[in-house]
Amino acid sequence: MAVLSIRGQNSTKTIDHSLFNVGRGGEAPAMHLLILSRKATLYSTRRLIEAARARGHDVSVIDPLEFSLVVSRKSPELYYRGSACPAFDVVIPRIGASITGYGLAVVRQFDLMGVPVLNHAVAIARSRDKLRAMQLLTRLDLDIPTTVCTKSTAYLEAALQQVGGPPAIVKLHQGTQGVGVMLAETRQSIQSTLESFWSLGQDIILQEFVAESRGRDIRAIVVGGKLIAAMRRKAKKGEFRSNLHRGGDAEGIPRLGVKYARAAIAAAGVMSLEVCGVDMLETRKGPRILEINSSPGLEGIERATNRDVASAIIAHAEAFVAARKKSKRVSTHSHDDELLEQETTPPQRRRRKP
Repeated sequence: MAVLSIRGQNSTKTIDHSLFNVGRGGEAPAMHLLILSRKATLYSTRRLIEAARARGHDVSVIDPLEFSLVVSRKSPELYYRGSACPAFDVVIPRIGASITGYGLAVVRQFDLMGVPVLNHAVAIARSRDKLRAMQLLTRLDLDIPTTVCTKSTAYLEAALQQVGGPPAIVKLHQGTQGVGVMLAETRQSIQSTLESFWSLGQDIILQEFVAESRGRDIRAIVVGGKLIAAMRRKAKKGEFRSNLHRGGDAEGIPRLGVKYARAAIAAAGVMSLEVCGVDMLETRKGPRILEINSSPGLEGIERATNRDVASAIIAHAEAFVAARKKSKRVSTHSHDDELLEQETTPPQRRRRKP
């Protein structure tokens, strides 16, 4: 079978939409959405499908690994299973940590082809790198746990003093759902953990352990610069990680405090994420940003808060596409460059009061 391609928004051939569509939302849907996801049966993906269909859209779900990318002098192209892809109006990435590299390449290819993408490749990469995320958050003077990166145990004593430990949190640079996050109680355990990861070629960071927030945090969902929902997560007995995938419990927060709402929105903004989950620690001095997730799970937050987060994401996708059309932006070739420039521009420091 000949391999067909698409260039930009225009399909080169009429295809059988049954290869792609999960379902049709009506005779004349407003948009054709693509959800990049490994499985259509995953809760978050399924809810996005339902929300999009309810709003009259066509929906396609494609595993990013099913795409082949072609980069040439003429134009970027995408291939899918030997057939041409239909023209998509917007792409919603749900890129898992296990396929981050290739998934981001697919996202970037759509971006280069002029297809609107909720969460650009650079923004997703920022959130996946925990040290990079912490570096960016300091640009807005947002409070974070003190974080140290070192590559030698010779400087471990100084690093521990800087994070106020032990105990201290040891984290992989990249990881989700609490994977690669450990609480080390002693200097010896920290050293052995670091050496083990370094021997495997892994980069790690040390982070201050905030004892007053042990076993609990706040997850806030921000969509299009607006707070959509928030919940308080609590770890199960004997566990310090509050992730629901680790057996934690969650309760909805009907009205998140102003300081916490502002911190979550600001964090999403500095990361340039259209959709994200912001994890914050509750302290006497206010919120401390812990992590930012560019593909937050919807199951826990929707059940805890009884809010339709999926529909909020689809509604923002509609507004995002409309804004692109209104501004007549055909391509976002320079968007990644703009984001990278932000990272190399010195932040504006607040003036301290005399």
